[in-house]
Amino acid sequence: MMKKVFPTIWFGFIAIFFVVFVASGVGKKDFMLLVIPLVMAVFGYFLMKNMLWDLMDEVVDCGSYLVVKFRGSEETIQLSNVMNVSATTSQNPPRITLRLRSPCKFGNEVSFFPASRFSLNPFKKNEIAEDLIFRSDKARNGNIG
Repeated sequence: MMKKVFPTIWFGFIAIFFVVFVASGVGKKDFMLLVIPLVMAVFGYFLMKNMLWDLMDEVVDCGSYLVVKFRGSEETIQLSNVMNVSATTSQNPPRITLRLRSPCKFGNEVSFFPASRFSLNPFKKNEIAEDLIFRSDKARNGNIG
């Protein structure tokens, strides 16, 4: 949901700002007031391209594997194929990235926002990421069951 709502609000606000300034004639008096929304749009595009639009639409934990959905495609990722699990602590919602041993149809990294509970502790480890680290290690060693 955040993948669609936040960009809509961001670019919608910039578009309204731009249209109001052009319609009111302020843009003719101060050209920089028209450049600022364009710079914000370019900045927002690159920020969202790198932080939001590469996120998977849905990730379902099925025990020994994950079912990942992205833009209408679906892929099964075995936990034994997960080389590394990293989770951001400085971003809300937290982002989990799985680095794969062999790439799937979405590439060699799969990122998603996990369902999480609110916490006031910014240094708390992500429980879902910790669980995936433990289970993927067990799967690589053949101990999953």
